[in-house]
Order: sequence, then C-alpha cells, then structure tokens
Amino acid sequence: MSFSELGLDPLILKSVVSAGYENATPVQTLAIPAALTGRDLLVSSHTGSGKTAAFILPSIQRMLAEPTVKSMGPRVLVLTPTRELALQVEKAAITYGKDMRRFRTACLVGGSPYGLQLKRLSQPVDIVVATPGRLIDHLERGKIDFSRLEVLVLDEADRMLDMGFVDDIKAIAARCPKERQTLLFSATLDGVVGNLARELTRDAQRIEIEAVPHTESKIEQRLLFADNMDHKNRLLDALLRDVDMTQAIVFASTKRSTEEISDLLSESGFASDALHGDMQQGQRNRALQRLREGRTKVLVATDVAARGIDVAGISHVINFDLPRQAEDYVHRIGRTGRAGRTGIAVSFAGMRESGLVKNIERYTGNRIEVHTLPGLEPTQKPSSGRPASTGRPRSNAGPRGGFGDKRSEPRSYGDRPPRGDSRDNRDRGYRADARPAAADRPRSGAPRGNRFEQAARGPSDVPRMNQEQRPPQHNDAYRGAAAAPKPEVNGNSVEYWEKREREAKAAKASTGRSYGDRGNSARPGQPRSGGPENRGGGNRVGVRGRFKD
Repeated sequence: MSFSELGLDPLILKSVVSAGYENATPVQTLAIPAALTGRDLLVSSHTGSGKTAAFILPSIQRMLAEPTVKSMGPRVLVLTPTRELALQVEKAAITYGKDMRRFRTACLVGGSPYGLQLKRLSQPVDIVVATPGRLIDHLERGKIDFSRLEVLVLDEADRMLDMGFVDDIKAIAARCPKERQTLLFSATLDGVVGNLARELTRDAQRIEIEAVPHTESKIEQRLLFADNMDHKNRLLDALLRDVDMTQAIVFASTKRSTEEISDLLSESGFASDALHGDMQQGQRNRALQRLREGRTKVLVATDVAARGIDVAGISHVINFDLPRQAEDYVHRIGRTGRAGRTGIAVSFAGMRESGLVKNIERYTGNRIEVHTLPGLEPTQKPSSGRPASTGRPRSNAGPRGGFGDKRSEPRSYGDRPPRGDSRDNRDRGYRADARPAAADRPRSGAPRGNRFEQAARGPSDVPRMNQEQRPPQHNDAYRGAAAAPKPEVNGNSVEYWEKREREAKAAKASTGRSYGDRGNSARPGQPRSGGPENRGGGNRVGVRGRFKD
C-alpha cells in the first residue's frame, strides 16, 4: 500500500517520498491509520519491519495542530533500550519532519554530556527520544516538563524489560499526563510485557505482524561447532580472511571478551573496533561512524549493537558467543541482509550448547545447517542437549552410585574399623563395636552424655568399662551416682551477689592477694601466689571466679 493512502498530511508525504520510501510495510499499513485516530496501540512485529516510521509519522502529524498547554516540554516522548536505537529514532524524526516549521528534537542518552542536553531542554522541544536511565536523571533534577505531553511511545519494550527498566518505565509513565496516547511496540506481547501494557494503556488496539518472526531466506545461516576457545579464534580468523567478506559484526557475550577479541584481531592485522555499554557515547558514535565510512572492517560488540545499526556494507554477522535469548539471535543477524540485500550469519557453538541451538531453531522455525571449514573440523562430537546416560536406573528402586551408596564390601573411613551393618547403626555417629548391646549395658539413673562427652572420656578404640570396673571415686564424681544434688541458686538475686562479695572480701583478707598479681610481690613469710600451694585456683573468687560460676 502506498503512503498516500494512509491519511498522512501532504507535508509529511513530501518528506517520506524525498527519503526514498514509496510503499508502506504491513506494520505501517495497520499501525499508522490506527494511531491517527488517537487510540492506544499494542504492536508486535519483528526487527526490520519499519516500526520506527509506524509511530514517528502519526506522532509528527499531531505536531501540525497547536498544543493545548503552553510550555517548553515535549509533546512526544519515545523510550528506547539502547543509545544507538535512540539516535536512530531521532534521525528518522528529523528526516520525516524536516519540512515542518520550528520542529525541534532532543536525544537524552547516557554517556553524553549533560550541558548539551540541558541546552536542548531549555528551548521548546517537540519530540524527545531517551533511554530510561538518563531521562530519570533529568526528571529528578527537575529539568524536563511533561505538562503538554500528548504521546508516549515504548519502542522495543521487551528489550527494556529484559534490561531491568521496568521500575523506571513505571516511574516515567506516572509523571506523564493521564490523558495521553500510548503506543507500545515489542517483539512479543506476552508475559511481563503484557502485564506492563495492561497497566499503561487504556482500551488498546492489538496489532500483531508475524508474532513468531521467520528469518528471510536472503540471510544464509551457518553453524560451526568449536572444541574450545582456541578453536573459536582460528575459525574467526579464517572467516574474516574470506575474500567475500566486506564488513562484519562479531557479537560477544561480555564486555571484557569484546575488548579481548578486538585487540586480538588488531594484532592479527584487521581494522577492528569494539562497542559495548561501558564506553562513552562519543566513543560509541565514533566507532559506528568509522564502520559506516568503511574504515572499520570488523566491529566486535555486545548486544547493544543488535538493535539500531543499519550499515549497508555489513556482509557477515558472526556470533562468537551464542545469545541466551532466541529473540536476540534474530536481532543480531538482522544487522546484515537489510533492505533486500543478502548476508551471511555464522554462529559458533560449543559442544554442550546444542540446547541453545535448538531454542533458536524452534523460535525462528528454520533449521541452521552445520558447516565445517577445511582443516578446522572439530575433533569432538556435540552433545544432544541432555546429560549422558550412565545406565543406572532413575528411580530409587535400584542401587545408585555417588554419595551415600551401599557397597557390597565393608568400607572403612581412615584407620577406623567399619560401622555395623544393622539398620540402627547405619547413620549413627559412633561405632557399633564400641558400644555394648542394650542387654549388656548397665542401667543407671544418671543422664546419658552426648557423643562429644563420650569422646572426651578416652580413645574410641578402647572398649568402655562397665560400672563394676571403674574406681568408686571416679564413678561417683563423673557419673554423679552418689553425689548430693546441688541446691538451686538464683544468680540474679541481690542476696546471691552480696554473699559472693562477702566471700571475695574474706578470701582477699586471708590471702592478702588481689586479682591480677603475678606472685612477684609476695609479703615476707607468705608463700608466693603463683607457687604450687595455690595452683588450681581454689581460693580465687574475683571476677574470673564469678564468670566461671
């Protein structure tokens, strides 16, 4: 369908035609007329389907009418997950609104100086494109006003939620006027995205374009299995030296590996650059500019480059590390083969990453063909995505190996003899041969000690003496058979401590020694306090004796 049939203003149609666009994509055909009516929209469409124009064009057409509220705040707010995507959306807004009078935009992203952004916000602005984090900073500083906001756009809402921006999005929406139009664009409208949509929209119209994206046949997908990291590096070097490779984006999983791979390629003679979230926005812009100008042949990046990059010269996309989310794979390989061009997407997979490959194939609906490079074939076989079977039964009916298994032969721990085989002694903390049977044990009214007390009485290898073999004095003292019961003492009563003070004073007066003496200042004719006569602490009552009791 032509753009002229969508109900757009002739001034906007002029800008669209001058940009080289004639026919609208399916998502633009359905979303633009619905957005012009002022209804909230929930749009699900895959990457590269023209979503930016689907919400920018109807939003710009609202700028033709005079605002009802007079202020310098924006009339349209677009939230994006990454800086690159925000810059791309602002560029599209400038392209489509270049024929409008006094049309101003502002891009608020991290990594850029606040001064330039504050200067843009100090003047009346029509469209603000921002990432949630930097926009929250301006809101907390009171530098932006939403009093005349008319349209709130959430672009790539699923990606923003994956990056943890759900609380920021809710806080921003709470600052916006309730009488607004909300346009939510996402790859999926289920799960947490659906919950957020129900919370932020009112009577929204749902538009789904290829809810499960199918990769176009113009992108050839290949899968290479690698034995280890060194094998991956050799495969990458061979692919980048192919004569058919014009420019390539290599996706890595972490920022550190991005820098390491880029440095390794630079040492090997490739014109490479790195791109990740820890870089300043100026550095990221310069890296992308060098890629667009053709000075950079290989861009090593994290998933921040999976959206918002449209460079015609990218012929290869190489997934050095497989993405954990299948939809990220679609966004990655979408950096090549754009606008009807052809491209090649190569993915490296470890021998234990067959499960990730199956998830990607299930999501895209296409099977990725396994390829090999001559001389760099893998020496191992990939696993089937599940643990290898050991031949043991999975139920508890049969014997199992590992911790706690029952062996056919007696097993000893260290030099100790094996435990008893009876069920009662299987998990006990004492040995079966060190404790007499219940019929042979003497009964006593004294309480039984625990295993730690029993271990303190003697070596575990010596059989325990029965009641008749022990000396009477030790038996009485240890077991407490003939000892008189101690009276109950209330340690918190005043009488108890007064009694203790009197005993302490009497002991001090009788010995003439205070607590802390080392025995070197004994009086003439009096034994030293540190001598053998006073060892054992029988007369020491002081503070230490108090805490002992």
